[in-house]
Amino acid sequence: MEFLLNTNVQFFIAAYLVGGIPFGLLLAKQFAGVDIKSSGSKSIGATNVLRVVKEKDPVLAKKLGIATLALDAIKGVVVLVTAYFVGLSEATLWAIAVLAVIGHCFSPYLGLEGGKGIATGFGVMMFMLPLETIIALIVWAIGAKTIRISSISSLTAVASLLVASFILHPEMAHAPVVFIVFILFYKHIPNIIRLIQGQEVRVV
Repeated sequence: MEFLLNTNVQFFIAAYLVGGIPFGLLLAKQFAGVDIKSSGSKSIGATNVLRVVKEKDPVLAKKLGIATLALDAIKGVVVLVTAYFVGLSEATLWAIAVLAVIGHCFSPYLGLEGGKGIATGFGVMMFMLPLETIIALIVWAIGAKTIRISSISSLTAVASLLVASFILHPEMAHAPVVFIVFILFYKHIPNIIRLIQGQEVRVV
């Protein structure tokens, strides 16, 4: 158990546990009295919070959706910022970023189920690769405004971030970025199947 005394290991565990906090599920239950794990897409992210709570209270749905988006994005960054000021290496910071996304997508509090990881992924990427993330957010905003299908705009933005990272930082080790992008696409496989079948729902 001595390895638990290692600072890096402590931050790795913290990143996974904090990343796994299902804010969308908690907020929807507390303030709207609904279980988003049994409704809509059954995801714990902001999009499903908005979709499910909207049936009960459209105004509250927007508030909870925004709160979920913000908290999911911030939770990984909190651990990263702390680790940065502690003086941990860049490689360790990348590992923390990856584990925060894994925590959200495979939450220890939900039997290794979780959300799609977009907000948490963009949160940690904003800290690690801010310029690429800004480019991705612009791509996401354009997609969200014109196509209004959450999965398409999200996955397009994720892909643009990956491409931008190779263009703007060709010298960096891209394995953590590729791994995060892989996780996000993996979690969107049901959405991709629905897109192919023409059954993916638009966000109105």
